[in-house]
Amino acid sequence: IHPTRLQNFCAGVFAACGIRSAQSLRAAEILVDANRQGLVTHGVSRLPVYAACLRSGRINPNPSLVMERRAAALGLVDGDNGLGLLVADEAMRQAMALANDSGAGFVTVRNSSHCGAVSYYCRQATAQGKIGMAFTNAPSAMPPWGGSSPYFGTNPIAIAFPGPDGEDVVVDLSTSVTARGRIIQAAREGRSIPEGWAVDRAGRPTTDPKRALEGAVLPMAGPKGYALALAVELLAGVLAGAAWGTHVGWMYDDGAEPVRIGHAFLAIDVAPLVALPVFTQRVALLVAEIKSQPVAAGSQGILIPGERRRESARRNADGIELSDAVDSELAACAERAGATALVM
Repeated sequence: IHPTRLQNFCAGVFAACGIRSAQSLRAAEILVDANRQGLVTHGVSRLPVYAACLRSGRINPNPSLVMERRAAALGLVDGDNGLGLLVADEAMRQAMALANDSGAGFVTVRNSSHCGAVSYYCRQATAQGKIGMAFTNAPSAMPPWGGSSPYFGTNPIAIAFPGPDGEDVVVDLSTSVTARGRIIQAAREGRSIPEGWAVDRAGRPTTDPKRALEGAVLPMAGPKGYALALAVELLAGVLAGAAWGTHVGWMYDDGAEPVRIGHAFLAIDVAPLVALPVFTQRVALLVAEIKSQPVAAGSQGILIPGERRRESARRNADGIELSDAVDSELAACAERAGATALVM
């Protein structure tokens, strides 16, 4: 399906759930961008749960988003229990505005909800010649190193650096072995998951995604992933005044309470440190040197973070593939919301 068509469909669902027209279009753009980038677990497959939470009142369709400036380069946004896609978008916009004034801007967010792929907001910064960083906590899915029960979320980190001609370097990773959305997607489609991703409720390794969702996903790189997850929890949860650890809500249950997720965004203006054309030229030289390194036996080549996603975006520019399972869920979602159905 063409991205514009898919975007208009998502905007229609958001609008039917009470979000204002312009904001519905913006939320849809962010959501569909994830599919274009190949991040299907953070794209339109999330629309049904967003819509359900909006209809039930668990997410506020029209929050009041105001940044409270705490210092020259520091701000705090209360998400007013709004849709995380729009709350995060506004927070990064405010961080970039602070960077315009002070060279850097750091904004924390409390009382938000799931904000999708955090790399999107970092790419908004690179489009303005800035380095973007984003952190968010999430519902408990991963045990602390040495523990057996879920405590931390997958707590992703994203950092994006502007490159020449839009060839940005985009680092985007969860602090777990894999994003929990990939396990949710596997469960939805009836597929098994690779060994080493997760354990069941008893702490035993499992390839069953449903048992994995009842248990825990494992931290990447063992104690290093745990340490990074803790750092994100401190930045996006504790510092922001948001919920943390097991206090963060889970949108996929039948609860009615706000999930109170926290985010943190940093924008750094390149120009005060080095002229942007000089910086992007140096990025290009670094990338060229990395790509010229000898290739290991059996390797298909050296990739730069963000490269594969750009290729995916080019490939999906005229059509995004949806699985039968997601197509069926979107049809049911539109019917429940009273929105126009998606015509393939």
